[in-house]
Amino acid sequence: MQLQTKIAHNTIIQVASKVISTALGLVAIALITRYLGATGFGEYTTIVTFISFFAIIADFGLTLITVQMISLPGISEKKVLDNLFALRLVSAVIFLSLGPAIVWFFPYDHMIKVGVLILALSFLFIALNQILVGLFQKRLRMDKVSISEVVGRIFLVIGVWLAVKNNLGLNSILWTTVVASFVNFLLHFVFSRKFAKISLECDWSLWKKIIKKSWPLAIIIVFNLIYLKADTLILSLVQPQAEVGLYGAAYKVIDVLITVPFMFAGLVLPFLTSHWAKKETSAFKHVLQKSFDFMSILAIPIVFGVVILAPQIIQLIAGNKFAQSAMILRILILAAFMIFLGTLFSHAIIAMNKQRKLIPLYLFTSLTALVGYLIFIPKYSYIGAAWMTIYSETMVAALSGYYIYKFAKFIPQAKVFFKAILSALIMSGVLLLIPASFTFNWLGLLATILIACLVYFTTLYLFKGISRQDLASLKTK
Repeated sequence: MQLQTKIAHNTIIQVASKVISTALGLVAIALITRYLGATGFGEYTTIVTFISFFAIIADFGLTLITVQMISLPGISEKKVLDNLFALRLVSAVIFLSLGPAIVWFFPYDHMIKVGVLILALSFLFIALNQILVGLFQKRLRMDKVSISEVVGRIFLVIGVWLAVKNNLGLNSILWTTVVASFVNFLLHFVFSRKFAKISLECDWSLWKKIIKKSWPLAIIIVFNLIYLKADTLILSLVQPQAEVGLYGAAYKVIDVLITVPFMFAGLVLPFLTSHWAKKETSAFKHVLQKSFDFMSILAIPIVFGVVILAPQIIQLIAGNKFAQSAMILRILILAAFMIFLGTLFSHAIIAMNKQRKLIPLYLFTSLTALVGYLIFIPKYSYIGAAWMTIYSETMVAALSGYYIYKFAKFIPQAKVFFKAILSALIMSGVLLLIPASFTFNWLGLLATILIACLVYFTTLYLFKGISRQDLASLKTK
């Protein structure tokens, strides 16, 4: 099977499973937001954000290093995976233990502090999962990841429904999240046994090599945290929890959407790494250009569609109490667009083993974003947070693109990009003709989205933004 076909098939599998798992996740969020209200969902968002700080630091760059290291020629895959898994377990336990300890020094309610302790267990299983995902990415067997995620989401929805039905409170929802994460991890681990019987191994010389490769990413992750999570954390400290809830509801939609670029970039990373290591510069640029086109084709209609349908999306996901979140979503969707591009470029830099060069980029972005958060969030609340998020994601995408040009002399061709914009404008015109009243229910919104997709992709095909060869490659096995 050709490279393009392999990537296409894995992407289709992941997209299909993402549709299912996302639908299940949105059902869970709909149950949670309606049950907890803006204030309760603000507490839930604060808990998730706080422990996320420590979970992301615990990553230590190992998720991306996994794919990179096991994709190098002549490497012992099992030995690397065994040591990566052990190192990940150690880092996760250490850093996830810090979160529940440190939260007691923050001026949060007792419920939030206990919630951080509970949710730390969920992030432990997520941390271990990510090493296994690297294995499946390399083997292009993301169907296993898809099955695990969908089953985990089913457990989540059932657990949340039971918690809400029996009025068991916020903590029961958090425990349900822990169980769902454990089920997801267990399935990942079982499926991985077919490809590599992973065990715990501590080879200090290999650990040193791994840390030598990962420490630049670890520093980047810390800076990354500042502009990714500091907005919600600062908001939770200076504004009422209800405003955190409104911001969190909009951000949940963004979180769903940005799984796509990370998913796709993870698929192409092994091939970018392999081409660069073999000095196959033309092949490297070809894969990167095709990836840029793919990201453009996906991201642009999403931005146009969400801007138009934001009120309907928020009402159907979170309910009438979160109507103000639509305005926030319309701002944040612009940041999501930049994440699509920035994710691709930063993964390409990692494939070139130039991750140290990203440190000044993230340092500058993080410090300037933090200053912005501290100035604008106390004054403008979630609106200030949203606009500063756009600033930070734009800086990351632009500076990452600059480094791609510097090291690979790659400038993406924008032909498909502009055709996607033109197609999205026509799609938007059709969306504006559909009565808003028709879209304020699940069936109407789904039908509207399907119509938008049909119009967009048909128009894009007529403009030759996608060709028959592209469509044929999806059928080739």
